[in-house]
Amino acid sequence: MHVSTDTSPGLHRLWRLSPAQAAAALGCDLNGLGGADAGQRLQRYGRNADSPSHVVGPMRAVLRRLLEPLSLILLVAGIISMVTGDVIGGAIIVLILTLSIGLDTVQEGHAVKAAEELRRSVALKAEVKRDGAYREIDVDAVVPGDILRVRAGDIVPADALIIESKAFTAGEAALTGEPYPVTKQAGIPSDENDTSNVLFRGSVAQTGEAVAIVVNTGPNTMFGAAASALAEAQARTPFERDLHEFGLVIARLTLALVVIVLTVRVVFGRDVLDSLLFSVALAVGLTPELLPMITTVTLSRGALRMAKRKVIVKRLAAIHDLGAMSVLCTDKTGTLTSAEITLARSIAPDGSDDPRAAELGAIAAALGGDRGSLDTALIAGADLQVAGWTLGGQQTFDFSRRLGSVLAIRGAEQILIVKGAPEAVIELCTQQRQGSTVAPLDDSGRTDIRERVHALAREGLRTVAIASRPWTGVPREIETDDEQELIFEGLCAFADPPKPTAAAAIAQLARAGIALKILSGDDPVVVKRLAGLVGLRADRVLSGSDIAELSDDALAVQVRSADAFGRLAPDQKSRIVKALQASDHVVGFLGDGINDAPALKVADIGLSVDGATGVAQSAADMILLASDLEVVADGVEEGRRTFANILKYVRMGASSNFGNMLSMAVASIMLPFLPMLPTQILLNNLLYDLSELGIPFDRVSPQATARPQRWDMKRLLRFAAIMGPLSSLFDFLTFGALLYLFHATPDEFRTAWFLESMATQILVIFIIRTNGRPWSNRADPMLTASSLTALAVALVVPFTPAGAWFGFVAPPAMVLAAIAALVIVYLLSAERLKSVAVQSGPRRRHRGHAPHAGS
Repeated sequence: MHVSTDTSPGLHRLWRLSPAQAAAALGCDLNGLGGADAGQRLQRYGRNADSPSHVVGPMRAVLRRLLEPLSLILLVAGIISMVTGDVIGGAIIVLILTLSIGLDTVQEGHAVKAAEELRRSVALKAEVKRDGAYREIDVDAVVPGDILRVRAGDIVPADALIIESKAFTAGEAALTGEPYPVTKQAGIPSDENDTSNVLFRGSVAQTGEAVAIVVNTGPNTMFGAAASALAEAQARTPFERDLHEFGLVIARLTLALVVIVLTVRVVFGRDVLDSLLFSVALAVGLTPELLPMITTVTLSRGALRMAKRKVIVKRLAAIHDLGAMSVLCTDKTGTLTSAEITLARSIAPDGSDDPRAAELGAIAAALGGDRGSLDTALIAGADLQVAGWTLGGQQTFDFSRRLGSVLAIRGAEQILIVKGAPEAVIELCTQQRQGSTVAPLDDSGRTDIRERVHALAREGLRTVAIASRPWTGVPREIETDDEQELIFEGLCAFADPPKPTAAAAIAQLARAGIALKILSGDDPVVVKRLAGLVGLRADRVLSGSDIAELSDDALAVQVRSADAFGRLAPDQKSRIVKALQASDHVVGFLGDGINDAPALKVADIGLSVDGATGVAQSAADMILLASDLEVVADGVEEGRRTFANILKYVRMGASSNFGNMLSMAVASIMLPFLPMLPTQILLNNLLYDLSELGIPFDRVSPQATARPQRWDMKRLLRFAAIMGPLSSLFDFLTFGALLYLFHATPDEFRTAWFLESMATQILVIFIIRTNGRPWSNRADPMLTASSLTALAVALVVPFTPAGAWFGFVAPPAMVLAAIAALVIVYLLSAERLKSVAVQSGPRRRHRGHAPHAGS
């Protein structure tokens, strides 16, 4: 628990004191604060609110994207192009960059606004004692030392030490993952883990009423410690890191090629201005101008498709990160389970299933229950109409005795029903039910019942005992002495069951190469049972106390073999996420509670749900409007489909752009004339980029979405090292044919090579867009149309009047026939070598890395 020792005494020290001692430590008493004192404390401690989350403004968001290596290369290339005379080409480059950055920034802005609309307020008003009387104040005006009154249905506004309580229980699922209501009462805790005398900010009062003294507010509360993680700046995501690395590789290659070509041409006495223009054109040709646009459009289409599946994408790059995810950590309550307590079993004294205990329990709950989650589950789960029963008297649930009783009347039948903790109820029983008769209950029988309760607890079931006795005499209020000589009727066992879809969704994630781990604040016994029910390894559950004793290195080893963790503090959840990341995993975290916020912030991809706490939603990258793992599995497939299409563009550039620019660089040094004019290079590059506008809409094969995908620079360089030189080889064959067979003039040479270059670059798209055969995995009509349209323009321009403006001439028919033959042979060779180029080499030792990532 994070506590600021500068301004607050610290709950972790005060909860072991009596309320009077805590008040003395806070410099007040238990009669409440005066208005002036409260004002001074507000100045001293600050408002009862969290630190604002780190929000990046529009200008900073644009600047962050603009300073990426790829963006800088494009910006410089565009400016130089315009300065050196190619105003149209430079303007196109800058326009593409502007549209890409703008679309990305606007999309994220809309998503953040949509997420903010989903945020839930912790509390709006609080009831505190000021100047001798209770009054409602704004929750952010609550200060340490305030006397706070909380009633059923209220959200606790601050961490507080209980002064007195009446039948008070609190729901702390959002804080600890514990789905059952927690009994809260005044007193000194029995050990350092006992928080029964403390109210935590963000918990919900379920039953009764409590008066407490506030000891921590704002960032110093347990809630605030989790929320403080949001004030930290967001680290680069895996996609952003990989894209940044790719940009650096392209920048180095571009700079090296430009410097070498410019230097050699100047040394050889070539015209400096022509050499500079040609070098700039090479730089533009090497740069994947459309990568930012294609990336943003592809991710935006993914965001739109996910929106139809009721998923709000706050950060576009998160779509890719979801596809790259190899481990998903998830909270238990509300994600794997429904967070709705249900009656699991009604058990007779002999251990067999029998409905009588649940029926009597439902009568007691309906007539005199506290309407908490257990009573609600009893009424819903018992197959009994309770309308015929009336209340003749009762003794409300006593939290010190841990039981309560009602006198139920139906016609002439009167029965006293006692309901409560098994250890309390069985001590009052002298007989036990055996079918329609009763038998004595001795110490051996009580021991058997206790062992049965322990066995049910090991299965993760919470139990309530039911006892009764016939009532004689007139109805009246129940006294403690009436709760004697009882008949033990049996046990009611409750569970927070897994969602019906949980096991299937986990199996679907496993087939997709994603391991799932449960990170819960709940009891390890409960977590172990749930893990077994949903198909995870349940033989070993690490608890928070186990993790506290491990170093980070030791924890990184332990998390590999454990699938379930229980009794975790918020910082321990984030430690586990970091330990998995240290093993080179891309880690996702799905949670909805306050205690999940630190882990959501640290994870590579944070997932929250509609109805989650505002803190959890703020920390998340995506918000699921349907709290179901199946939605995550669908999102993973969408992320992988998105990345596969982005990778297609990169691979196409590696196979053709790189090869052609390399060929031009070599030819510009060896030939006495430029192999292609700067304007022709820019036209080539523009038409090629236009041909790939359909990539975001392209189909993706199931094989491409079967495993987690990440950028792999070694594999990309391997692909470029094979397919690039293959393209250059056919360029050199074209050069040889044009120079030595056809004795082409410089203009004929440039035109013929332009045609060959465009045909090979565009048609090879249909080959390398898939790892399978092109005819068995056809391209989407959008990609087919964009590619063939660009090719048609490239083939027609040299034979039109516009061709002369670019320096083209119509080549002889024999030259065109030779070019066509070379193109066909090149495409066949590319199809043969493609399988070698995409081979992954040795498999990585970590789960979650795909053998390759293509369509």
